[in-house]
Amino acid sequence: MSEPWLHIIGLGEDGLAGLPGASRAALDRAEIIIGGPRHLDLVQAGARGQPWPVPFSTAPVLAAKGRRVVVLASGDPFWHGAGGSLLSHLAPPDLAPGDWISHPAASSFQLAANRLGWRMEDTLCLGLHAAPLARLRPLLHPGSRVLVTLRDGAAAAELALWLSTHGHAAAELHVLERLGGPAERIRATTAAGFDLDAVQAPVLAAITARDPGLPRVAGLPDDLFASDGQITKRPIRALTLSSLAPRPGEHLWDLGAGSGSISVEWCLAGGTASAVERRADRLPNIRANADSFGLSHRLTAVESASQAALPHLPRPDAVFIGGGADAGLLAALWDAVPEGTRLVVNAVTLETEALLYDHHVRLGGALMRIDIAQAGPLGGMRGWSAARPVVQWSVMR
Repeated sequence: MSEPWLHIIGLGEDGLAGLPGASRAALDRAEIIIGGPRHLDLVQAGARGQPWPVPFSTAPVLAAKGRRVVVLASGDPFWHGAGGSLLSHLAPPDLAPGDWISHPAASSFQLAANRLGWRMEDTLCLGLHAAPLARLRPLLHPGSRVLVTLRDGAAAAELALWLSTHGHAAAELHVLERLGGPAERIRATTAAGFDLDAVQAPVLAAITARDPGLPRVAGLPDDLFASDGQITKRPIRALTLSSLAPRPGEHLWDLGAGSGSISVEWCLAGGTASAVERRADRLPNIRANADSFGLSHRLTAVESASQAALPHLPRPDAVFIGGGADAGLLAALWDAVPEGTRLVVNAVTLETEALLYDHHVRLGGALMRIDIAQAGPLGGMRGWSAARPVVQWSVMR
């Protein structure tokens, strides 16, 4: 293998003093050093230094191809670092395997775990310096430990406020500033009692949750979702998700999505979803629910009639129709989805029930009628109040 022209160097708060020989040698030979202003200052890049453009672009690296180039990153370049961002944008022939080499340093997550005495294998690590705090919502439960990178010093107070207003006021917080350098500082507080000032970046927060989090089974309470009333109710949603059988990495078409509650719970199981809804006034609720659960990167709301949207959606692993099923849509779906796709349709009208009975006879699958009643007041006593029955057809394409 020829000598790589690109060296990606992990850097700590101690700058040049903390670099091993190979990293120092690559820096000494470099013609161009690319990094953030803080990193360039730490290595005293001088005239060789070139800051990253804003917004981020790989153009400076490609423009220097073939010269001796160093890219600076924090800690481990491939753990929420610049190395991962860089290589996700570059592929052969722009950058071949022999063109680059990485020199990792201890990551801020590793430093934090070692300062606190936390086992890395039992600790979740999130990069929230450029992502919403709501990404935490599915992850917090009593005793869970999470390390998160933050945007800047002010974001530490924002994190404490978010925790307090989302059911985690008792969470224990450690705020870890400028780890690994002479200005390192670690302070402890709680989310509800946060009163730290002058927090300096780079900064991490260590969270130990104490309050109950979200249940880990399908069928979250209805009041957790923004809705105009068009929502698959909790028990029906649980049975529907059981039939859909979500798996991490799979994609769902949620046709006639309403509030997007099925899509949300599918994404909480590790998948992605396209929530298709023809009524424009319902799209804000779908997006609000995605944001609230920290799933805006996994759930896409699409304003469209279901059948018209099919050619424009990513390949599905499963399809759910919660409303608006008709013969034309089912026929189009059968032609559009690949073999092995799981299809689940819920019906509440007699006309749609008849359609599902017919498709069950012709195409097979499973047909289930769901009758649910809840106790409620009946005069001076109590009685059962029956919900509309739901007929569910599930089949493998």
